[in-house]
Amino acid sequence: MFDVLIRGGSIVDGTGKSAYKGDIGIKGDKIIEIGDLSLAESKEFIDAEGMVVSPGFIDTHVHSDAVLLTNPQHPQGLMQGITTEILGQDGLSYAPLSKKNFLEYSRYLKGILGSPPEDMKTASVAEFRSNYHKKTAINTAYLIAHGALHLEVLGFQDRRMSGDLMSRAKDLIREGMEQGAVGFATGLTYHPHAWSYTEEIVELCKVVSEFGGVYVTHLRDVNTDRAIGGGGIPEALAVGQLSSVKVHFSHHRTAEKTAGKVNARMSLIDQAKSEGVDVTGDLYPYPTGSTFPMASMPSYVHQGGTQAILDVLSDKDGFKQMSDYFNESNRLSKILPDPESEKASLQKPRDHTLDLDDTILTFVPGNPEYEGVPVKEAAENMGMSMGEAMCKLLLDSELCIGFWGTPPDNVQVWDQLGKDFIEILSRDDFMVGSDSIHLGKFRHPRGHGTFPRFLGRLRRKYDLISLEKIVNRVTGTPADRFGLTKRGYLKTGFFADVVVFNPETLIDTATYDDPIQYPIGISHVLVNGTIAVSESKCTGKLNGYSIP
Repeated sequence: MFDVLIRGGSIVDGTGKSAYKGDIGIKGDKIIEIGDLSLAESKEFIDAEGMVVSPGFIDTHVHSDAVLLTNPQHPQGLMQGITTEILGQDGLSYAPLSKKNFLEYSRYLKGILGSPPEDMKTASVAEFRSNYHKKTAINTAYLIAHGALHLEVLGFQDRRMSGDLMSRAKDLIREGMEQGAVGFATGLTYHPHAWSYTEEIVELCKVVSEFGGVYVTHLRDVNTDRAIGGGGIPEALAVGQLSSVKVHFSHHRTAEKTAGKVNARMSLIDQAKSEGVDVTGDLYPYPTGSTFPMASMPSYVHQGGTQAILDVLSDKDGFKQMSDYFNESNRLSKILPDPESEKASLQKPRDHTLDLDDTILTFVPGNPEYEGVPVKEAAENMGMSMGEAMCKLLLDSELCIGFWGTPPDNVQVWDQLGKDFIEILSRDDFMVGSDSIHLGKFRHPRGHGTFPRFLGRLRRKYDLISLEKIVNRVTGTPADRFGLTKRGYLKTGFFADVVVFNPETLIDTATYDDPIQYPIGISHVLVNGTIAVSESKCTGKLNGYSIP
C-alpha cells in the first residue's frame, strides 16, 4: 500500500523528454513506483486527470533565510510549486558566524532579510542547516555566505584576507563544504565582502572547487579597481578560469536598455564556455529588481557596521555628506553609461549608483506611510531633497529599508523583455531564481509570481520553449548543477517533491501594485512525500529537509 498515489496525470519528469501518462506511488518520502497503478491501494489519492505532474520547482536565488524561520509555512514559495530554495545568496546570510557577529550582521541585513530568531544557530554550516531541517515547509540548501565569512575572519573592516587570515577563511570554507554547503556565494555590491580583491575570491574558490561546489556571484559594481577585468562579467569568469570552480551568474538577463540584445549579454559567457569555463546562470521574469539602499552608500561609510553608519547619519555633517552623496549618485545615474548597456560585458562597469527618481519604497518600518511611495514624492512631502529624505528614512528605520526600481512605461519594452527571458531560459545552462525579498506591503511581485509567470504566462505567450524543457530548467537542471541528491526528477527511489498543475490555466496574479497574490493553476504540492498544498491551499505540514 502506498501512502500517496497520484493518478492519471501527464508526467513531465524533469529530464526534458516528452510527457507521458502514468501514476506515481509514494511511500514515506520517496517515489516507489511509476506506471499503471490503477489497481493499487493507498492511504491518500490525488486525482491528476487533465493535469501535469512534475518534480517540485527549485528556486536557485532567494532571500528567505530569515522569513522561513519566522513564517515556516512559506506560502509565497510553496503556492508557486517551489519545494526547494537555495539560501546564502549574494553572500548575505548568517553562517559561519559567532553569536556576536550574528547579532551584528542580522541587524545590518534587516532591510533585505528581515529579522531572524535571536536564538538562531549560526556558528557553523551544520548548525545553520539544522535551523531548517523538518522545521519549514520546503527544502533548503545553503551557499556559504561571503559576507558572513568576511565578517567572521576580518570584522566589519576594509582589510585584505591574506596569510593566517586567509588560511582560517579557507578552513571555514572547507568545513562548510564538508558539512553540506553546495557552494559559495558573493555579492560584490554589498558589504563587508565588497572590500574583497579578486585574488582573495580565487583562493577561496579553489577550496570550493575541490568539493565540486558552485561559485554563485552577484556581479561586482563596487570597488571595481580591486577586480580583475574591472569587475562585472570579466571578473567572475576570471575567478572560474583561475580556480577551476563552477561559476553561476545570479539574475543575469536583459533589462530596459538592453531589451532584445540577448546575444550581446551572453557573448563573454559563451566565449568563456568555449574556452572550458563551466558557467551557468539564473534569471527572474521581471524588468526591474529590488534591494536595500545600504548597497548604494559609499564603501568607506560601512566600516564598523550598522552602528557606525547610524552614527554618521546622526551627525549633522555626516548627514549632509550622505545626502549629498545620494543626490550625486542620482545625478550620475542619468549621465554615466548604464551598467546593463550593450557594451557592459566588454568594458569596465561603473561603480554602483542609485536612480532615486525611479525608486519606489517597499519596506519602511520606521515610516510605514511611505511604503509604496516613490522617493521623489516622499521627499516632497518631507520638504527635503531626495538624498536628505533617504538619509532621514534610513535613520528613522535604523537602516531597515527596501525598494524596487520603477518598471518601464513602454509596453513594447515589457513585451520584448518577456520574450528575452524565455529565450534565455531556452538555453540549457540557465535556470530560475526569483531573487525574492519578502518584506513590506509593496514588495516586488517576483516573490509570489516568478515560477507561474515563466511556466504559464510567458511560455504560452511566446511559444519558444516546450513545457517539458521549461520544467527541466526549474527542476533537473538546478538539481544537477547544485548537486541536490535524488532531487529534480520523477524517478523511482527519488525524493517525492512533486507539483500538480494545469498547464493551460497556470498563471501569476502578483503585480507591482498588488504583489501579495498567489498564482492560479497549482492544485497540489508534495515535499518529501508530504502533501504541503492540497486543492490550492497550504496544509500546514512542515516536512522540508536541509539538503543535499
